[in-house]
Amino acid sequence: MREHYRDFLIRNWEKGDRTRAAAVISYVLSEYGLGWEPKGADRDVLQVEECYLATGGEFWVIEHQSQIVGTGAYYPISRGEKAVEIRKMYLLPSVRGIGLGKYLLQQLEAAIATRGFQQIWIETASILVEAVKLYESSGYQPEIGVETARCDRVYVKYLG
Repeated sequence: MREHYRDFLIRNWEKGDRTRAAAVISYVLSEYGLGWEPKGADRDVLQVEECYLATGGEFWVIEHQSQIVGTGAYYPISRGEKAVEIRKMYLLPSVRGIGLGKYLLQQLEAAIATRGFQQIWIETASILVEAVKLYESSGYQPEIGVETARCDRVYVKYLG
């Protein structure tokens, strides 16, 4: 992945991004009163090679003026049929509200569709109001079966 949105670069994760990507995610979680869980729900951010790259997923970072300002990722899951879960879609507050999140979601969906997946699952927390709005306005349907402790919503979108 190497795409531009305005003056933002969306690119594949590199080893040198680990700490900076984790810092973005941790910051956004804390902004909403959610905890960073390096041994739990956020372990995958510290183990991108094993959790994403080795399983057929992708992990992207968004750069602005050489600073990481966001992340987005997905990996295959056993829930559903030919399914993936979009994970770690976070943007710093300074880059929200300009369409970047919607663009990122569309790019993730396009990459997922190209690889032949048929279902996209997303778990989130109600407190992440902007994320909930984005997913619902992008055709994601509420489902049941939340698997991540800090999340209270799960959505699915069927690709056709």
